[in-house]
Formats: sequence, structure tokens, C-alpha cells
Amino acid sequence: MLHRPLCLLFIFLLVSCGGGPPGRASADSSRSQTGIPADSYNPHRYTLKQDKAPDSPTDTSGIADAVPRIEPVTKAGNKNPYTVLGKTYYLVQDPRGFSQKGKASWYGTKFHGHKTSNGETYNMYAMSAAHKTLPIPCYVRVTNLDNGKTAIVRVNDRGPFHDGRIIDLSYAAAKKLDYQSSGTANVEITYIDPANFHGENDTAVASSFSAIEVNESPDAFENDTEQNYHFPSNTYLQVGAFSSPDSAENLRVLLSGLTDYPVSVKRGGALYKVRIGPITDNYGLLDITLILLSRDMAKPHVIFD
Repeated sequence: MLHRPLCLLFIFLLVSCGGGPPGRASADSSRSQTGIPADSYNPHRYTLKQDKAPDSPTDTSGIADAVPRIEPVTKAGNKNPYTVLGKTYYLVQDPRGFSQKGKASWYGTKFHGHKTSNGETYNMYAMSAAHKTLPIPCYVRVTNLDNGKTAIVRVNDRGPFHDGRIIDLSYAAAKKLDYQSSGTANVEITYIDPANFHGENDTAVASSFSAIEVNESPDAFENDTEQNYHFPSNTYLQVGAFSSPDSAENLRVLLSGLTDYPVSVKRGGALYKVRIGPITDNYGLLDITLILLSRDMAKPHVIFD
């Protein structure tokens, strides 16, 4: 098995210190946490009526930025188009080069522990965010234009559905950008293409848009942690498709020398498809993709068969 990239490992450190901010200044009543944006929002699902910061002062300085990595875009949280409060939103199909300026807000204890739009559990101490139209999940760099501070967050939720707001950050991310007290900040958000991202160990991470495509993605995956999960047992990485069985076999032999995962050829219509798997571990899929990219091989994509 290939080694996991060291840049994907980080530790959340929560140490008590500092002061707590007042309540969040965004429109709580328009947030959808069900994964199915709808006008029939039910505010009674939440224990708290007003969002706020944690009761215990928390130091978030030890929380690392989210580390961009390959992730499939699932059906959950990516309905396109969708309508909330009478307004219809269309998702960005290819976010490469995407940037946006506007107001950022944040959300905290009211939503902590509830489901995000893609079915994950919201953690206000994680470096995450909600956006109305970017694909879920994806990664963006957020710059506070008022003080120059930056943070990298993982988008896994929809919102904020409030005029003038372009992104909702987790409490931890907002505090890292130093606007938790004011409630909002002028920011610029820039999509990060993991294929061009170099982490702490100078390890390139493949992008789900420029390096890998996902077909017929299931609604949900088995979550191990927020940053690692397992794919369904029928997940494969397809590397090539040929009209010639000899060409497919040649690629199969080549790939067999690059990975411990099974490599097979499956005939589909007039094509012979070369695929690696099944692969149930996200990190394993990432490692293989990095090797293929480094060798300038064909663009792989995930299939569920």
C-alpha cells in the first residue's frame, strides 16, 4: 500500500484563553442544514434561537488550515439548480479560477453538531465554510481584506442565504481571520485547485476537477473523520478506455507495477476499460492519482460499478 501524504495530517488543538464574541450577524432563519435546500425551513429543529460563540473562551490559533485534497463531488448537497426562500441558485460547474469579493459572516453554537448540506456534522472548531454555489466539497482561500489575514477552508455546506453575504465561515475560521467580534468582514475568496496546491511538505494534491472526475456518485459515504472517509465497496479509478484489447492489456500491465490494488480490464460496449480497484480508502485513491499525474498518464476518473 502506498504511503499517505504527510501534508494531509493535522491536529486540532483547543486551548482555553481569550474572550468570546457576541452573537453571529447572519440570517440564521434562512440556513438549510438538511442537505436539501427548501423554502420550508423549520427553525424549531435547533435548540438555540440565537447563534453565538462558544460559552467557554477558546483559542483557535492551533487549528491548522484545511488541507486541499482529492474528493468526489457527491449528489448530497449538490442539487442543481435549487431554490431557497423563493430564489433559485445555479452551481458553479468548473470552479477553477473562481474568485469573489463580498461580506463574510460566521456560524457557531446554534448549528454545532447539526448536519451540513452534504450530510456531515457541522463542527464550529473545524476550518469549514458554507457557500451558495460552489461545488461541495471544495477548498477556498479566504482573505480578510480589512486586515490581510488568510485561511483555507473546506466548503461542505450551503448558505448564507442573506443579501450581501457571500460566504459563512465556521467560528474557528472567523476567529482566525479576526472578525468573530464584528460578525462580518470584507473578504475575497479564491478557489484552490488541489492539483496546483503545495502543502507543508511540498506535496501536490490532485483536484477532483482537473485530475479526477466522478460519475454516478452515491448520495453519501461512510465517514471516518471529517478529513478521511471510505468510499463504497464498488469504487474504481478508471484510467483508460481503448477500442483495442491489446492496448488495454498493455496499460493494465503497466499499472500493475505501480500499485498493490487490483488492475483489471472490463469490456463495455466497443471499449475495453482499464481500472484500478476496488478502492475504498480515500487516501489510497489520492496516492494512486498522484503517481499517475507525476507520470503524465491519462486523466483518471472515479466510477461506481
